[in-house]
Amino acid sequence: MTGIGPDALRPGVTEALRTRELDRRLDQLKADIETRTKRIDDAEVPERYARHVADIVRIYIDSLRQDERQEAVDRILSAIDCADQAPLGQQQIVALLPRGKVVDRDYIERRPETPLNDAALLTNAPQDPSMNSELRAELASADQVDLLCAFVKWNGLRLLENELRSLKMRGARLRVITTTYMGATERRALDRLIREFGAEVKIQYDSERTRLHAKSWYFHRATGWDTAYVGSSNLSRSALLDGVEWNVRLSKEQTGPLLVKFRRTFESYWNDPSYVNYNPDADSDMLDQALQSAGGGKPTDLAPSFVGLDIRALPHQEEILERLRVERKIRDRHKNLVVAATGTGKTVVAALDYRDNLCGRDGSHPSLLFVAHRIELLEQARYRYRAVLKDGSFGEILAEGHEPTHWKHVFATVQSLTSRLDRINPNNFQVVVVDEFHHAAASSYKKLLRWCDPEELLGLTATPERADGIDVRTYFGGRATAEIRLWDALESDLLSPFHYFAIADNTDLRQLPWSRGRYNDRALEELYVGNSQRTALIIEQLNRRVLDTTRMHALGFCVSVQHAEYMAHAFSAAGIPSHVVSGKTDNTTRRQALSLLKNGEINAIFTVDLYNEGIDLPAIDTIMFLRPTESATIFLQQLGRGLRKDRNKSVLTVLDYVGLQHRNFRFDSKLSALTGASRRELESGVKDGFSYLPPGTEITLDQVSQQIVLDSIKRQVRPSWKRAVSELREVAVRRGECSLINYLDDTELELSDVLRRSKGQNWTALREAAGLRVEQRGAYHDQIVDRARVFAHVDDLERIDVYRRVLSGSIAPWDRLTDRERTLALMSIFAIWPGGGGFRCAEEAFDRLRNERAACAEFLSVLEVAESRISHVSEPVQGRLECEVIQAHAHYSREEIAVGMKYGGFDRRPDSLREGVFFSDRLRADALLVTLRKTEKHYSPTTMYNDVAVAPDLFHWESQSTTSVDSPVGQRYLNHRSIGTEVVLFVRENKTGQFGAAAPYMCLGSVDYLRHEGSSPIGVDWRLRQPMPADMFRVATLT
Repeated sequence: MTGIGPDALRPGVTEALRTRELDRRLDQLKADIETRTKRIDDAEVPERYARHVADIVRIYIDSLRQDERQEAVDRILSAIDCADQAPLGQQQIVALLPRGKVVDRDYIERRPETPLNDAALLTNAPQDPSMNSELRAELASADQVDLLCAFVKWNGLRLLENELRSLKMRGARLRVITTTYMGATERRALDRLIREFGAEVKIQYDSERTRLHAKSWYFHRATGWDTAYVGSSNLSRSALLDGVEWNVRLSKEQTGPLLVKFRRTFESYWNDPSYVNYNPDADSDMLDQALQSAGGGKPTDLAPSFVGLDIRALPHQEEILERLRVERKIRDRHKNLVVAATGTGKTVVAALDYRDNLCGRDGSHPSLLFVAHRIELLEQARYRYRAVLKDGSFGEILAEGHEPTHWKHVFATVQSLTSRLDRINPNNFQVVVVDEFHHAAASSYKKLLRWCDPEELLGLTATPERADGIDVRTYFGGRATAEIRLWDALESDLLSPFHYFAIADNTDLRQLPWSRGRYNDRALEELYVGNSQRTALIIEQLNRRVLDTTRMHALGFCVSVQHAEYMAHAFSAAGIPSHVVSGKTDNTTRRQALSLLKNGEINAIFTVDLYNEGIDLPAIDTIMFLRPTESATIFLQQLGRGLRKDRNKSVLTVLDYVGLQHRNFRFDSKLSALTGASRRELESGVKDGFSYLPPGTEITLDQVSQQIVLDSIKRQVRPSWKRAVSELREVAVRRGECSLINYLDDTELELSDVLRRSKGQNWTALREAAGLRVEQRGAYHDQIVDRARVFAHVDDLERIDVYRRVLSGSIAPWDRLTDRERTLALMSIFAIWPGGGGFRCAEEAFDRLRNERAACAEFLSVLEVAESRISHVSEPVQGRLECEVIQAHAHYSREEIAVGMKYGGFDRRPDSLREGVFFSDRLRADALLVTLRKTEKHYSPTTMYNDVAVAPDLFHWESQSTTSVDSPVGQRYLNHRSIGTEVVLFVRENKTGQFGAAAPYMCLGSVDYLRHEGSSPIGVDWRLRQPMPADMFRVATLT
């Protein structure tokens, strides 16, 4: 609609464009209505203005007589210099026929009832055309068809057989993606699709993780008049004829952005390795087994997800493999710990690490020792290694009477191993993996760790912080190399989704004793035990959130044994049978309590920290946090007790009872662990809701707890200058001196908390205010010190080395530098002075920096932090540019890219670059600079599908709107290989980074033209020579 009608100027939400007419009408109502406005993002203006003008023109033309309409349209288009686009004679072209060729009559003449330029909702109502008849008509004129549906039935396929046969005869491509969901697909139908109709079929076999329930058709036409259907109809008779099905018909003219998203998303699925090509001659047995298993039949010995399939890392697992590569290659650390909740695939990560990172390129397998404390874990681990390596004979068991023969790849219980250590050469094993590493404090594990000295040690645990206070990260230099984050595991459907409720419990903890990051347990106990009002509230809220507490399997975490006993008594008295289990409880009683809970004889177990680790009870469907959990790690460990998937559990209910907290209590750490949101994103999430949580997961805060959490987050996210100074003094006293990296580690602040401050508030000023020594300020200190942020993204070692030499004043004279060093030195200069600083050459800039000791000290401090946070192994760009300084998978500012690509320098200022593309004459290479999110909003359906990753090695990019296929630039893009030019792709998620300034780009390396569509703009699919890292693919893809 063009605006708001006279009867609709009422209080409420709207997105009407502000116009002079609307302003006049609102001014008349200003006594009753207050107007709020918001600027439209630049990237959305073309679409919003075009709709607005189209609506106005439509109403205007409709008001004219028939003989006036043509002239009116001519005038309108002439006014914008588009007279050639005026319609002629109220005619439309309905077909384009090749001269001299015989064309199938149906291909030209048969049309669906819904015109190609219209959208519609089909509900199988009597007045609607049937879905079957519309699909048959759409098939008749399609040049390619893509079908996405959860299952395919023989009786649905036979309804379309004539049209599918004609489609094959025309040479049109038919692609089908389906699943084994519920065992509903019929293999004979897929076999017929391939053999008789020439379809290409891909199947998602993992029925446990399958979320593909879409039912969608896309009809490609060479003329560009594409159409699609999205709705509830699978390829079955009832869905196409008489079922109560709703399907939306999309068209290019009416719903263009939705068609674009459909096309891009389908391509992403088609290139996703979890969708496997189906060949009826080779894969029919595997499909039959998978369908039988998914349909509830007797499972086979070998899970269908592993039979004959390549085991590939999920995106979050690939990120962990990359972090392990960084630790080994960049930091030379060969003892690493991976933290992952039970059920998230940490053993698979270990097997993938062995295959992808540690095995030789010639296929050789280094000697391996895998250690666990139970034979069941060993058998599961060996099974996964065999599946990953595709080697059914890999590995021998050492446990319970099993004795290895070859001693090359051994899976051993710690008990069996330690009894033989004196007979085994400690150098026998190049790779040692210790599962459940939280047992490392036990004497048997200590003995093992003292004995072995492998080339690579990998620890796996779900619980780095033990109940006895020991943190196993101390065995790895106080750190975990990588963690499978909660939201990643939920996104991959490895864990049960949860509904988290923060509930105010009307307690005030602000004055309770607080020391070393936690409350005094005795003070909490005194507050909670005997507090009948709080207990009544807890039970009342539980009954509101849980449908039937008599069928509940709950775990409640308390502050002390006395508190747990009090809660169990109160729950039992309220008709919810409960037990207490504590560290004093013997093992037999603990097991009995778990058995009673599992069988439903009791409904809750109250404990202190006992079940932070070691429990494996998937039936737990309710977690109650009955005390404040200060450690985010402990919070996740306790939450993890209920996250195991179970067929009788659709969702985990989490009740967190929240009181007014001490000012140092960190709600932000807990919520960041829950959501994956940055601390700055948390504030809007708490206020407005978390809109982008994994499927099935929800976070709800009641009004009081919302305000409590919000106040806490504001204190933590935006620490005051006074508080920052005070914390720095404290750290300096504790350490004797304090570097920037130590300050951030000790305070858990972000680098942006230090660098993203008001003018004059930076690391140097903070040190000065805290009474710490600072270097001498130069004459230009205030002009350049705020540029420290540009060094925060530097993440390749060669660049760090040269930048350090430039900033420390140890760089050699210009004439003694190599070409690479000169380019990198120039990149550092233009990072500080994007406009060149008025210098005529690099030596002048070097001289300036030698006199700016305080600013350079700050730059070097930030560079130290950047080096410690390198998360990718950068590598030379493949192809002709491999000797240039720009590295694939490293991050660069726009100025660094311009200089590194030898486009900018003292002769052409890098900050003069305004467009997202440029051509380097010196390198004969195009640089494409892509921002994925064109608007500041997270979701913008009209702009977010132009540039998108289809697969880790495939990227769809849209040129500038003025670039046509026939233009010199367009021709260079499409023919770059034949004319000898290169194309380098740089991508970032958002325009603005963590410091409030322009975000850096990641270099994805050189790319090759694959195909294109359209003109002005041109949509190009580029094939990456080096697959993009998993974390970049996660933000760049639609799936």
